[in-house]
Amino acid sequence: MTVRQAQGPRPEAETPTVARRGGVRALWAGNPGAVVQRGLIAARSSSWVVVLSGFFEPVFFLLSMGIGLGAFIGDVQVTQGVTVPYAAFIAPALLAVSAMNGAIYDSTWNVFFKLNYGKLYEGMLSTSLGPLDVALGEILYALLRGLAYATGFMIVMQLIGLNLSWTALLALPAVVLIAFGFASLGMAITSYMKTFQQMDWINFVMLPMFLFSATFYPISVYPGWVQQIVMALPLWHGVELIRGLTTGILSAGMLWHVLYYVVMIAVGLVFTTKRLRALFLD
Repeated sequence: MTVRQAQGPRPEAETPTVARRGGVRALWAGNPGAVVQRGLIAARSSSWVVVLSGFFEPVFFLLSMGIGLGAFIGDVQVTQGVTVPYAAFIAPALLAVSAMNGAIYDSTWNVFFKLNYGKLYEGMLSTSLGPLDVALGEILYALLRGLAYATGFMIVMQLIGLNLSWTALLALPAVVLIAFGFASLGMAITSYMKTFQQMDWINFVMLPMFLFSATFYPISVYPGWVQQIVMALPLWHGVELIRGLTTGILSAGMLWHVLYYVVMIAVGLVFTTKRLRALFLD
């Protein structure tokens, strides 16, 4: 009998497992880029007509309302009391709307399908990825679409001559912040949705927010109590932030708009991470 036979069969090497409960590793593997990469690969087979529609919608609004209707309206007074052409008044608002639309589309309807029908997140979380990786990856992917829409619209504004100050360059980082805020909160809300009928509530909220957030006329036209409601909505903060940057009318109050979106991002990430962990890991 050989020495190996005397010792008996060797135990098979144990495959290391990734701890999924407790600690930071249960939430974060540091690889949200894998989720973004998967989204970009999947986007190759998407209908680009649907993607481009999100860009052209605010452009059509700008051409019809800003230039067409603007010829009759003339100049409009902004919050700080300075008057600007009507097209220059609504263009930054539509820029904020463009960022919102791009971020919301990917962080709501796409996430809803992946969560409830594609079962993609269940597969992702069976790997080393944590719920924070998935949440941040999906939000970053949605942010890319919002940034792409806004960049194209920004170029249109520059060609028409609606960027009235060099500070308009800062509008692009502001757009990223706006898209990040809407994407994170949109995914958090979508993680609680179970049916397509429930998803209709998103459009029910977005449409009045688009129309009444000082997009086409100053907020001063509303009664005081309506103004308070409008100022509580996230799009109004984005509109005021972008409008101040593109017109060059800056104020210290713009920092509050930035803080609003920082809080919005934090709340969205926390709720999305907790929800994904509750659905697939607990």
